[in-house]
Amino acid sequence: MTLVLDPAAQDLLFREARTANTFTDEPVTDEQVQAIYDLVKYGPTAFNQSPLRITLVRSPEARERLVGHLAEGNRAKTAAAPLVAILSADNEFHEELPQLFPHFPQAKDAFFSERPVRENAAALNAALQAAYFIVGVRAAGLAAGPMTGCDFEGIRKEFLDDDHTPLMVVNIGRPGPDAWFPRSPRLEYEQVVTTV
Repeated sequence: MTLVLDPAAQDLLFREARTANTFTDEPVTDEQVQAIYDLVKYGPTAFNQSPLRITLVRSPEARERLVGHLAEGNRAKTAAAPLVAILSADNEFHEELPQLFPHFPQAKDAFFSERPVRENAAALNAALQAAYFIVGVRAAGLAAGPMTGCDFEGIRKEFLDDDHTPLMVVNIGRPGPDAWFPRSPRLEYEQVVTTV
């Protein structure tokens, strides 16, 4: 059986897509980011909780503050990227559940009244949404450079609040010269899939 998705789209989203390490100076617009979000918001999360929050870092002052919280190897490419997004998990996502899960609005209190439960659920489901976001960036014809080499607590204090947990920083734009490292190996089907 073959995939229904056109092979060119498969290449765009997966086979040819790479983590970019350099970018051109072509801007990434708010309209492009909204189009990406309007596509990826349909990805599933448990209870439709949708805890991902996106902080766009656009101003030079904010970029400088962010770069100071990154590992040395991530600083130059983040300083030069056309757009940088901080992806975080909203630990108070349950406040939106009456709207997002209307057929069972009691889920807010029945399952998510305790903060540790919300933090675990938010981290898992926002990470899932972050993956959708990266695929959405690719679908827009852009490249994403997701990074976790950073001081997350510093980023939280600098850009977020106690109700948001940063997950990753993503550089976004058109790939520049020498944007790609050699592709690393992947596990084969037989190494990953077990039938019981």
